[in-house]
Amino acid sequence: MTVALVIVSHSVKLAEGVVELATQMARDVQFRAAGGTEDGDIGTSFDKVYAAVEELLGGGHEVAVLTDLGSATMTVEAVLEMVDPDRVRFAPGPLVEGAIAAAVTAQVGGDLAAVVEAAAARDAF
Repeated sequence: MTVALVIVSHSVKLAEGVVELATQMARDVQFRAAGGTEDGDIGTSFDKVYAAVEELLGGGHEVAVLTDLGSATMTVEAVLEMVDPDRVRFAPGPLVEGAIAAAVTAQVGGDLAAVVEAAAARDAF
């Protein structure tokens, strides 16, 4: 089972930009951007995050979720209550550096625990 990433940001553009950058480093990894609210404003959306996670789970992936700021993390925590904790995990750490480290780890075949650890290890920088 491969690991996919969901990038959660208050900004649609930021989430999409992180996905664009990470894709350059890990072309075989599946990503979903879940940025902004349903109407395109700054904020986070439970529905967007949940839909992204469910789509990747439905594709047979395990999922690591990265966030930009505190309330995005709270949204992800709510989503995590609704999904299989063995297949979906929050990956704490800086959004850009953590996403790159997580994506590269997933690209080389790292399991979910290794992908989450890679993202969190970037927190030291």
